[in-house]
Amino acid sequence: MPSPASAPSALTPAVTTALKKFVHWLDGYGETSWDHQSYFAGSVGRRAKAMYYTHPKLGLLAVAPMIFSEAFLPSARRLFHERMRFPIADAHYAMGYAYLYETTSDPAYLQRAIHFLEELRQSRSPQSKEYCWGYPFDWVTRNGVIARDTPFITTLPYVFEAFLQVHQLAPRDEWKAVLESIARHAFFEIKAIPTSATASSSGYHPADVDGGVINAAAYRSFLLTSASQALGNKDYREAADRNLQFVLDAQNADGSWYYAVDGVRDFVDHFHTCFVMKALAKVHSITGHAKCLEALQRGADYYVKNLFEADGLPKPFSKAPRLTVYKRELYDCAEAINLCLLLRGRIPMLNTTLTRLIGGILQDWVRPAGHFRARQLLLGWDNV
Repeated sequence: MPSPASAPSALTPAVTTALKKFVHWLDGYGETSWDHQSYFAGSVGRRAKAMYYTHPKLGLLAVAPMIFSEAFLPSARRLFHERMRFPIADAHYAMGYAYLYETTSDPAYLQRAIHFLEELRQSRSPQSKEYCWGYPFDWVTRNGVIARDTPFITTLPYVFEAFLQVHQLAPRDEWKAVLESIARHAFFEIKAIPTSATASSSGYHPADVDGGVINAAAYRSFLLTSASQALGNKDYREAADRNLQFVLDAQNADGSWYYAVDGVRDFVDHFHTCFVMKALAKVHSITGHAKCLEALQRGADYYVKNLFEADGLPKPFSKAPRLTVYKRELYDCAEAINLCLLLRGRIPMLNTTLTRLIGGILQDWVRPAGHFRARQLLLGWDNV
């Protein structure tokens, strides 16, 4: 799989300048942050969100101040919770600095990548003997509260990729041991839920025995496919293939994927679509699985036609489950860039999408200090 940062059409002088400014900003700002989850990570937000799920009418009044703030005064999230360190962010930073090292050969970037791996080793979930990670806060969901540090299959693959990438650049036995531990957790502790003779869904976390979330199965399929190749374990590949078949079976006739197959969470949004397609793209890169490529071609056709605005930048939903209080968010843009880089050699129409994405981000989303805007709101911007 080609390194996105070393892609010649992506690393233009303008992109290089933006990256250098961001790195300088990050060094000064620090490695903890707020995000949209901050509103509901603290005690007040958790109680309000729980009330919304159990008593919707009263709960709507309880969450209204957070929703109003999110839409019109996003800087007020500081009132609801402190800055947090996110393992999924540390994994992305590790990979980002590793790509910069690959591109520039500057050893300072490799040291920064190693720093984030060490942070990840410290932030592992204490609930498991294996290396795994989750959210750094109690997460209130429609099915109850998921405790802080509960391991998620949606975080695990990014950390696996980060350790694998840096291990390939500067091998260490302790990093290989972490990779082996991550793979064991995904294989043994994340449940595989059979859905047919050839397919299995995946649990979202170790206690999830229902499954049904499509991107969770896609993530597990990719992680175990990669682990099978990197660690030489054929059992991982067999489990990965069953998760892959579930994802392929769950694709809709129009090429889209719902969030889940439970008949309730049948929305189609931008970044979860990217999650599924990125996993398929990586599996295809490793295995050459023909059905993967067919699904990706159908998925890309739906994706380009239904999840972008006329200006070529992402829109949050093609089928929205609720009122959206923003026009566009950076997360969608970032996932779109990542997906286009992965697929541009296989699905040529994404080349144009990639060019528009990068141009749009550089034009409107980079702040003078070096960081990026978070969201384009209904009125103005979220610059937190």
